[in-house]
Amino acid sequence: MISSLHLFQSEQIMGHRLSKIYTKTGDDGSTGLGDGIRVTKNSARIETIGDIDELNSQLGLLLTESTLPDSMRITLIRIQHELFELGGELSIPNYVRISDAMVAQLEQALDAMNDALLPLKEFILPGGSRPTALCHVARAVCRRAERRLVALNQQEPISPAALKYLNRLSDLLFVMCRAISKELGVPDVLWQPRS
Repeated sequence: MISSLHLFQSEQIMGHRLSKIYTKTGDDGSTGLGDGIRVTKNSARIETIGDIDELNSQLGLLLTESTLPDSMRITLIRIQHELFELGGELSIPNYVRISDAMVAQLEQALDAMNDALLPLKEFILPGGSRPTALCHVARAVCRRAERRLVALNQQEPISPAALKYLNRLSDLLFVMCRAISKELGVPDVLWQPRS
């Protein structure tokens, strides 16, 4: 576990590093982790961090939709901060930021949204409205990030809470897609199997 002094020092270094955006240290295809170790930019750890960053960016895009209900907006902003925490956790091996309490909070949000929806009897397709489609893209990116995290965990142990977090988040995003459609009065796009 990293000490609070080390974290404070890392924050001071990060503040200093952000004053100059390019360092040229990555020109050889490597990047530095939070503990100073250099790894290749296509390592499993960096690929995972990249997918989590992409997911956070997709959520940012979804948040630009003016028709998004305030309750969902608040939930998504909290999740963006937690995803940044997850990226930080992964940037320092053996450092833990994601907690079981964060997973439980996702479950509570998921249950509250799902309780307001009719039971799902058919498979649904992404679409219906722009916000719903954007949420489906975020869900798909979340699933990819989860697969990357599982692959990383097979090489280097990751905290169990981090693995649970992305699994629960993808479920929440699926339910949120349906909740957005309901809020906008747009029906789910049902899969029509070809006969």
